[in-house]
Amino acid sequence: MIAPNENRRSQIQRIAEQELKNLEKWKEQHRAKPVNLVPRRLGGSQSEAEVRQKQQLQLMQSKYQRKLKREESVRIKKEAEEAQIQKMKAIQREKSNKLEEKKRFQENLRREAFREHHQYKTAEFLSRLDTELPDRSTRPVAFPDPQSSTWARSRAYKDSLKEEENKKLQKMKEEQHQKSELLEFNQQQQEEARTRIHQAEHRRVNNVFLDRLQGKSQPGGLEHFGGHWNMNSGNSWDV
Repeated sequence: MIAPNENRRSQIQRIAEQELKNLEKWKEQHRAKPVNLVPRRLGGSQSEAEVRQKQQLQLMQSKYQRKLKREESVRIKKEAEEAQIQKMKAIQREKSNKLEEKKRFQENLRREAFREHHQYKTAEFLSRLDTELPDRSTRPVAFPDPQSSTWARSRAYKDSLKEEENKKLQKMKEEQHQKSELLEFNQQQQEEARTRIHQAEHRRVNNVFLDRLQGKSQPGGLEHFGGHWNMNSGNSWDV
C-alpha cells in the first residue's frame, strides 16, 4: 500500500471547505425575499357564477370547433377517395372500350378471313366437280352417214344423256351454292350469337366492377379503401 500525501490531502480539504463557504454565501445572497403586496380583490368585477358560465361557454365552443375540424378532415378525406374512385372508373372504362374495340376488330378480321376461305373452298369444290365429269365434247366422234337412222338415234340418245348430265351438274351446283349460303348464314348467326353473349358477359363483369367501386364510395358502411377487407359485403376484394 502507498501512504497518502498529507500535504496534498490537506490542500484538497481546504479547497473543498472554501467552496462550501462560497456556496453558502451565494445562497444567502440569492435567497428569495418576502413578498409584500397590497391586499386587493381578485377576479375583477365579475361574479363567480359569471366566470363559471364563461368557462362553460368557452369549453362548449372548443368542443364545437374540434367537431368542425374533424368533420372537415373527414370531408376532405372522402373527397380525395371519391376522386380516386372516379379516376379508377375512368381508367377502367377506357380499358373496357379499348378491349371491346380490339375484340371487334379481331372479329371482323376473322369473319373476313373465314368468308374468303369459304369462297375459296366453294370455288375449288365446283372446279373439282367440273373436272371430274366426263367432257364428251373433247372426245373424238366418228361421223357416220347422216342418213343412217341408227346413227341419228344414237346421236339423239347421246345428246339427251349430255343434256341430262348438264342439268344434273347445274342442279348440283345450285344445291351446293344453296348449301354454302345456308352454311355461311348459320355460321354467321352462330358468330353473332356468341358475340352478343360475350359482349353481355363483358358488360355484366364491368357493371359488377363499377357497382363494387360505387359501393365503396357510399358513406354508409365501414370499408377499407383498397379492397383488403369490407365490413358491409363480407367479401374481400383487391383492386
